[in-house]
Amino acid sequence: MQDKIEALRKIIDESENIVFFGGAGVSTESGIPDFRSRDGLYNQKYDYPPEQIVSHTFFTYRTEEFYRFYRDKMLFPEAKPNAAHLYLSRLEREGKLRSVITQNIDGLHQAAGSKNVWELHGSVLRNYCMKCGKFFGLDYIVKGAGLPKCDACGGLIKPDVVLYEEGLDGDVIEGAIKDISAADTLIIGGTSLVVYPAAGFINYFRGKHLVVINKSATSADGNAELVINDSIGEVFSKLDKG
Repeated sequence: MQDKIEALRKIIDESENIVFFGGAGVSTESGIPDFRSRDGLYNQKYDYPPEQIVSHTFFTYRTEEFYRFYRDKMLFPEAKPNAAHLYLSRLEREGKLRSVITQNIDGLHQAAGSKNVWELHGSVLRNYCMKCGKFFGLDYIVKGAGLPKCDACGGLIKPDVVLYEEGLDGDVIEGAIKDISAADTLIIGGTSLVVYPAAGFINYFRGKHLVVINKSATSADGNAELVINDSIGEVFSKLDKG
């Protein structure tokens, strides 16, 4: 493992334009579970699979049940950035990292100090009234009960997250693909690359170094120069200490 850590360090040292593409595995180390996991609590409380609950159709027709799941399983206001978030933020400050492209919706990269973050699936930190467009922060949703309503017009509030059946934001797609295309190094971390269309963006990479850091195998492993099957926070912690 130490040989792989040193190989990664060498790649980073030689790179000038790194892009990081991350998924749920980056956030689980901050105590945010992958909402797809079927733990005992989930099985006791919900009659539908999570992918169905966080769909546009379910939000539209079973809105109260959506919010019960959303507050219970997808909001973690006490979560803090971990070693992975902090290391990537440092790389950006040093001028090494062009941007972070994340499939996560928790805002932890920004909390760690990262400025250039493409949030492919939106953010729980932003919520808007579907009637008048007024925006609300996370606390408004967390501290409320039942259906969150706008305090200005009474309209229903919707999280600014991309639900199943909804399309990704065009500007975010364009920015993410542009950065991947221009990167000399792409580090894929904490994702098994099974959620599309986001996972397909890595195909735009034409740079020199492709690195995959994930506990399990991914579809990109065969094309990668370096594959590390370990916790991404652990890997970045070792880089930081070195």
